[in-house]
Amino acid sequence: MTRPSLPSAFVTTPIAHRAYHNRAAGRPENSIGAVRAAVSAGYGIEIDLQLTHDGVAVVFHDEWLERLTDGSGFVRDLTLAELQALTLRDSADPVPTLTQVLDEIRGKVPLLIEIKDQTDTMSQTDARLEMVTAAALSVYRGPVAVMSFNPHSIAHLARLAPHIPRGLTTSAYDPADWAPLDPARCADLREIPDYDRTESSFISHEAKDLARARVAALAAHGAVILCWTIRSALAEQEARKLAQNITFEDYPAALGT
Repeated sequence: MTRPSLPSAFVTTPIAHRAYHNRAAGRPENSIGAVRAAVSAGYGIEIDLQLTHDGVAVVFHDEWLERLTDGSGFVRDLTLAELQALTLRDSADPVPTLTQVLDEIRGKVPLLIEIKDQTDTMSQTDARLEMVTAAALSVYRGPVAVMSFNPHSIAHLARLAPHIPRGLTTSAYDPADWAPLDPARCADLREIPDYDRTESSFISHEAKDLARARVAALAAHGAVILCWTIRSALAEQEARKLAQNITFEDYPAALGT
């Protein structure tokens, strides 16, 4: 297994959380409209992946449909055709596929892909979403990296796409925020034990927990430290004291920092 380096663009370009979204402007999170806005502004893009019932990787944050569409139920229970018959709230855009987003970006800005946990327990996955993701990225040209809260997903991607930079999405894992995840599993994940096992090159850590000793230790050993989610210029200023780049929303982050 190799540890591919994170391209420098992921440090020099602020990353728009779920793309450069603004529902009032008709571009909800993870929509093609938000992707186009990020590319136009010159921002990097972070997106989330879920898997449809018929095995297609779609760009959608939640496990369920209610918050972001007029549909109901779980993404995993719908086929792609059923899902794309819906539109994202406050827009005319359907839920995009990973392939559609890759075709839209075409390497013009860095793309950070979060593989959403498919188990609800941060346990071993069936690797279906990871396999589909690796296949789509095998023909993509441009700065791209993958990450997940679930370290098993990243271990799969290390095997399936060893040349693609990978990392762990990490957190303080307060059990009150992560229910029904077992508190013991929260305690385990809090210390980021899988960084070396997965041959990761970066973490994207919860901004309010950046002062954690384990984060500093990883940085001292060469890990790139990204963070989530920054919502103001002041918060960005504080985060950059400890993190090399930010994932942001709700304000226009400064370019060229």
